[in-house]
Amino acid sequence: MRYVMVQIPKTPAPASPVPRSVPTSADVARLAGVSRATVSYVLNNTSAVRISEPTRRRVHEAAKELGYVPHAAARSLRAGHSRLVLMPAPTFPVGPLYSQFISELQWALARLDYTVVQYGTVGLHGDEAARAWAELRPVAVLVPGSHLGPKGVTVLKRSGARAVVTLGPDSVEGAHALLMDHEAVGHSAGAHLYTRGRRRIGVVVPEEPGLESFSVPRLKGVRQALHGTDATVTDLPLAYEETAAARLAARWGDLGLDAVFAYNDEYAMLLMRALKDEGVRIPQDTAVIGADDLMLGRLLRPRLSTVHIELPSGRDLAELVDDAVRNPTAEPETHKVLGASVVHRDSS
Repeated sequence: MRYVMVQIPKTPAPASPVPRSVPTSADVARLAGVSRATVSYVLNNTSAVRISEPTRRRVHEAAKELGYVPHAAARSLRAGHSRLVLMPAPTFPVGPLYSQFISELQWALARLDYTVVQYGTVGLHGDEAARAWAELRPVAVLVPGSHLGPKGVTVLKRSGARAVVTLGPDSVEGAHALLMDHEAVGHSAGAHLYTRGRRRIGVVVPEEPGLESFSVPRLKGVRQALHGTDATVTDLPLAYEETAAARLAARWGDLGLDAVFAYNDEYAMLLMRALKDEGVRIPQDTAVIGADDLMLGRLLRPRLSTVHIELPSGRDLAELVDDAVRNPTAEPETHKVLGASVVHRDSS
């Protein structure tokens, strides 16, 4: 038997795709039929130079076709500073009201040609956190809460931050401050319950870590509103859990309270459900008021009384940041930006 060796030709390996070159502003300029300077003016939203709308449209279409986006680092080198606004992630649980405020602020800063980055600061605090933020070389830093000191402000400014803005109950040396007066929230709630004839008033104090900068001033505000009256104030520590609310409601009769300021609408709804399960009538036996004026509170039965909180508009804060970036040597300013007013509904 004869065996014939047949050599099978090897199939050539597929050629590796040739890496495409990164499109440049020169490519956009050629495709759009304009100068590179015009491309820069259009894509960087430069307002000092007037560019016709057809030209702007042509540049944007060319950039989109080529997949070109401006290089943030290169732009920062040309300008002498970045356009990065850093917002450390809050260390406290955020509710719908704060989330809406942050979204509006980010949108407004983007309209002013800033890039907003939220930075997770898990495990970092104070000056250590400030050094981590400074590594990104932001042109501005917006710090929620009260975990930044004067040394941290200095670190940020030496790294190139032209504006440091704090949003919290206290001001910090060297930084612009937007003071959130949460005592006014508690004061409004306490005064409302007193005028409704309530005298044995409980105040929910959340057990969740990170909320102390809000809950402590709100409790203090209730005490101030009732100081010198015949009313009493009882602290009510409460975790945001159904079982915790049920335990508190089970001993409601022993507490002898005829009203409660439940810190905010979310805690108020949690506690109201537990109280009703225990047969406590609202508002006949106990009046309830929350804070934040959330839509869900209006859908409850009875409808939830609340303290409406007026936060600064995102657009106003964005303009403050932009002014501070443009005038880095200006003296830091302090503004009180939290308004509080009672919305009386059925629960109180």
